[in-house]
Amino acid sequence: MGSFRIEGGRRLKGELVPQGAKNEALQILCAVLLTAEPVTIHNVPDIVDVNKLIDLLRHMGVQVESLGNGSWRFTAKDIDIEFFLRPEFKQMGGGLRGSVMVVGPSLARFGRGYIPTPGGDKIGRRRLDTHFIGFEHLGAEFRYDPKEGFYKAEARKLKGAYMLLDEASVTGTANILMAAVMAEGRTTIFNAACEPYIQQLCHMLNRMGAKITGIGSNLLTIDGVKELGGTEHTLLPDMIEIGSFIGLAAMTRSEILIRGTGYDHLGMIPDVFRRLGITVIRQGDDILVPAHDHYKIKTFIDGSIMTVADAPWPGFTPDLLSIVLVVATQAKGSLLVHQKMFESRLFFVDKLIEMGAQIILCDPHRATVIGNDFQTPLRAIRMTSPDIRAGVSLLIAALSAEGTSIIDNVEQIDRGYQRIAERLNAIGARIERLP
Repeated sequence: MGSFRIEGGRRLKGELVPQGAKNEALQILCAVLLTAEPVTIHNVPDIVDVNKLIDLLRHMGVQVESLGNGSWRFTAKDIDIEFFLRPEFKQMGGGLRGSVMVVGPSLARFGRGYIPTPGGDKIGRRRLDTHFIGFEHLGAEFRYDPKEGFYKAEARKLKGAYMLLDEASVTGTANILMAAVMAEGRTTIFNAACEPYIQQLCHMLNRMGAKITGIGSNLLTIDGVKELGGTEHTLLPDMIEIGSFIGLAAMTRSEILIRGTGYDHLGMIPDVFRRLGITVIRQGDDILVPAHDHYKIKTFIDGSIMTVADAPWPGFTPDLLSIVLVVATQAKGSLLVHQKMFESRLFFVDKLIEMGAQIILCDPHRATVIGNDFQTPLRAIRMTSPDIRAGVSLLIAALSAEGTSIIDNVEQIDRGYQRIAERLNAIGARIERLP
């Protein structure tokens, strides 16, 4: 288990370029299974979760070619469909949350899709009902083996249908969408997720020959086609990494320029950080966060405590609530963080409390943060990264703390952030990776 040794209390200065979007990559990579023709993808992040999915595709029989600089070419011409039933697939697929999205395209093109219970973050229950109920609407037969923890969806021919999703699941929408593009007739998905990553997937599928309308709304209409062709696609910058860098700049009182942010796709992310009193300056497609000696959390118009909560797009993404919570510890004022989606995502606050932060964990979903306006710096401790986003939040806390901290289990951070220590060290951080 790898660790970071972090020397805190250093002000950083320089430029950071966000990686390609992790959550988009997991969807787009699975979509290559829909065609036998080559698909070229650019700006693919070099992170553990994405590399695991690429390796899984390779074992399925996809021809994988690295073109360098984050570009890859995939040709899913000769897929070994029997690989899905081998122990090797169960082991590989079970170690990766994004592997669930191979089911939709496999079902569309080959009439069957299988997946073991996916792995990933330990942030609470992440049910798959939306995915498989959607497949059943399209005419697939669904079976689950609780002993093996194995899901099966099979259909001789998928047929278009109307469906109202029980939740606006991003991965569920992507999976059903990829199944529906080759179903016979028209499919209508209401309460669909409409995140920029879903929009990107829709545009890519349309370039491949799909017929999807309603892109950017929660009502998608898909007219099925018989086959899809190859295409070329570039991933958006990772909005979660951009938000992490904004929080990093504020907590370390550093001036950081974030290059090429895809600003128009960030939704309310910049404004939420502005509510915390952080100056976020748009410069074309870049973001400048100047050095802050102080930042003050705003209140609502009636003077009540500011609340930041997650919600389906265009609401605030749950992946940045951990960052917001950490940033609030050194602000002036108080903040209520309400994590509605996952019941275990706030449990890392015990480490922040040990570092000296004033946080009340109200229940598994809510935490109240009383900021101390940099009057008392956080203190260095040894801690463990429980998941990707909490891990980076703890890293930001350690970079702002007095003394030298150790973060264990940094493989969790590696799952979502590309060479993070190397990139932050280039602008003045001191992070050492320990074996």
